[in-house]
Amino acid sequence: MKVFAISDLHLSINSEKPMDIFGPVWDGYLEEIEKDWNQKVSDDDVVLISGDISWAMRLGEAVDDLNYIKSLRGNKVIIKGNHDYWWSAIGELRRNLDEKTFALQNDAVRFDGVVVCGSRGWTVPEGMVESQDEKIYKRELIRMDLSLRSAQVLRQDGDKLIVMTHFPPFNYKMEDSEMMSLFEKYNVDIVVFGHLHSYDKKQKLVFEKNGIKYYLTSCDLVENKLVEIL
Repeated sequence: MKVFAISDLHLSINSEKPMDIFGPVWDGYLEEIEKDWNQKVSDDDVVLISGDISWAMRLGEAVDDLNYIKSLRGNKVIIKGNHDYWWSAIGELRRNLDEKTFALQNDAVRFDGVVVCGSRGWTVPEGMVESQDEKIYKRELIRMDLSLRSAQVLRQDGDKLIVMTHFPPFNYKMEDSEMMSLFEKYNVDIVVFGHLHSYDKKQKLVFEKNGIKYYLTSCDLVENKLVEIL
């Protein structure tokens, strides 16, 4: 079994929200992703999609985008991104998925030798004055802790623990954060994230920090190809 990751698909199967207006990298990007996906993924493999899945505003409008994901090979695990306004009640969402597509919300899922958990995350606060971002960030820390606790219940000896989060779990200086401390507390092996659509010399697509391997998987930054992480 292999584990792949990609994020920020920004699907709009049945809406007028073309992504190519954001630059040539988005021209025909879904065809590129699907071609690469079909070449790499077998039915037993796992693909992690770390948020910003659909431009839809309501779940009913996202059904065709979810059906597109369901049609792709392998087991798919999804989390919420900041643009996923359609992601509402988790029970209703899961009723629109199949047995090979898993939506995480304060919980975890186990495959053969791998446990996956995660939460959306938020912008890491800067400065001393408490802001609205900091309030949201603190709520996301609670949600991530719940997800990691759930993963610990499922984790067996030798299992790898992978965390999915939409926002990068550090600031632009890539400094340590409370979120990263949580990952270290629970002995996480790998973290995959997205959200970023540009990066400077300080930001790498793959790097290791405090014994944990981090993967930035925004589809436009990885040339619309799945990243094999395990």
